Amino acid sequence: MGGKHLQVTPWALWTILSFFLYGVLHGQDVQAPTLRECCQYGMDRSLEGHDCTILPLISISISHTCRIIQEQCCAAAAGDQFCDKGMEMAKEQGACEWPFFSGGPWETKISKMCCDCCLLGLMIASQASSCELQGLSLERQCTHTAKSCCGINLVDEPKQTDSNECLTDNHNCVSGQICINTEGSFRCQRETSCGTGYELRNDNDCHDIDECALGSHNCGPDFVCNNTAGSFRCYPKESCPIGYIQDAVGNCNDFNECVAYASPCLPGETCNNTEGSYTCRRNKIPCGRGYHLIEDGTRCEDVDECRTGIVCGVHGCVNLVGTYRCECRNGFIFNSISKLCEDINECRHYPAQLCAHKCENTEGSYKCSCTIGFQLTPDGRSCEDVNECEANPCSQECANVYGSYQCYCHRGYQLSDIDGIACEDIDECALPTGGHVCSYRCSNAPGSFYCTCPPTGYTLSHNGRTCQDIDECSTGIHTCSVSESCFNIQGGFRCLFFACPQNFRQAAQGRCERVTCEFTRDPASCFLLPLRISFYNISFPTNTPVPAVVFRMGPSNSVLGDKMLLNIVSGDEEEYFVVQQHAHGGEISLRRTLTLPRDFFLTVEMRLIRYGTAHLYMAKIAVFITNEQPIRPSRPFPY
Repeated sequence: MGGKHLQVTPWALWTILSFFLYGVLHGQDVQAPTLRECCQYGMDRSLEGHDCTILPLISISISHTCRIIQEQCCAAAAGDQFCDKGMEMAKEQGACEWPFFSGGPWETKISKMCCDCCLLGLMIASQASSCELQGLSLERQCTHTAKSCCGINLVDEPKQTDSNECLTDNHNCVSGQICINTEGSFRCQRETSCGTGYELRNDNDCHDIDECALGSHNCGPDFVCNNTAGSFRCYPKESCPIGYIQDAVGNCNDFNECVAYASPCLPGETCNNTEGSYTCRRNKIPCGRGYHLIEDGTRCEDVDECRTGIVCGVHGCVNLVGTYRCECRNGFIFNSISKLCEDINECRHYPAQLCAHKCENTEGSYKCSCTIGFQLTPDGRSCEDVNECEANPCSQECANVYGSYQCYCHRGYQLSDIDGIACEDIDECALPTGGHVCSYRCSNAPGSFYCTCPPTGYTLSHNGRTCQDIDECSTGIHTCSVSESCFNIQGGFRCLFFACPQNFRQAAQGRCERVTCEFTRDPASCFLLPLRISFYNISFPTNTPVPAVVFRMGPSNSVLGDKMLLNIVSGDEEEYFVVQQHAHGGEISLRRTLTLPRDFFLTVEMRLIRYGTAHLYMAKIAVFITNEQPIRPSRPFPY
């Protein structure tokens, strides 16, 4: 290679001719540009460092044969470059170890192969006068490289004055070292690296790298670098005052002396941590409720609550050891928990015995009262009915009942919900059954009502109550173009465009089938595509009860043991839908209630497992969520 304009090795030439014959036999155009120009273009791109698998075209009219020759000449030139590096390594170093070569796995493999084969040729030249390599079944490129190095060595042999100790095995390198030939001598080098934090020097030993001196550390401006064996440490420049401790990033935090030390305070004292310090508090003897500590603080004695204050109010007080008791008046009872005299609720203790209707507790006593529609008798305990109709409380008609009265209205009117006395016109639309009067909207009128439908998408039926969806698609009043398909939804329509992707053909309306992959440019990628893509459309009203089944698919009943696996691959990023697998198939359901209209376009993979082999199918499902409908929506499912 090395500066020559066009020189192809036998290996590269054989590859070029093979692909040239392939192009001629398949009738491809090989006239313009010429094969030599195609090859030269590929070699030039290799010398410039281009990737041989993605070469730019010479012209738009380039033939397939020329394209093949470009790539192969480029690869051959690149291989010759790395082969020359391997031959140079064999001639200069006399060793072909992996660490000596750079590049990727493919480049390193070529360089090492040519280095090994060149060493073979050099050794044969030093032992014989012929370079025929008889009896050796070597690869064609290895044979060419070995003969080339053998011939060079035979020509230069009279000029050699030094021996290659690494080739003749006249060195003393031990296991774990590589022999490297030098002028008049050799040297041994370690095979393995020294590891992180160390470097290999000329004395063949590993020495620590001082990251602090070289400035290769990552200590911050507030830290000092301290070198260690194989690494380094960062220490803060400033220290913290007494009572504080420094963390890993140099911040000063309070030091809790009460936790860090066993007993910083004297016996009988309690430690209390403070910011930067601590305090000691003398312990006190705790006394229970009803007792207090005497003046010298050595023991507890009983408290006479009856003398210290009015604890029982107007009631009597009796002191006890550690407590007290109140002597309550009539109508009260002592509560041993709250230590107070509480009123006795006669109404609760003697229900239905004191009053006929209602009993109201009072302080130390009680009083009776009656419910609405009754009045208290002279005995103060019984109740009698009141005739409210005598006062004409109703606007139209009144009927007295026991304990109350009832107002009535004429036909077409009803009692007011506010006072139950006045009569109002009956709003049939507002009655509990008004939702069944009209399917969409009910408008009240004096003594009657009438029904209406949404302004667009619906029309009122002959019965004057129900609304019927207008099918814009069948009536032809939609606005879809010729290339679009009209899909009717409740109260409107959608214009959908169905097109089969690359490597698919339309088999029927809403279905695309994969073409024969053997006739495509990339059969391997084609076989990964689904066998069939089917399109489905479905609509739901908002606030549909969930879960609502959107799609159901199972294998054919004609083949026993079939199983269908479903998976949503796109269109459900917010997880509104869920896949449920069954014994042999599965279904997709809407699992979250939607209150606003929305469109979803789901892509579902369907894998049919038949006799242990998976067959991939795909479904494109368009789900349209529309406003709540005045009539029950239709819900078709694909099977």
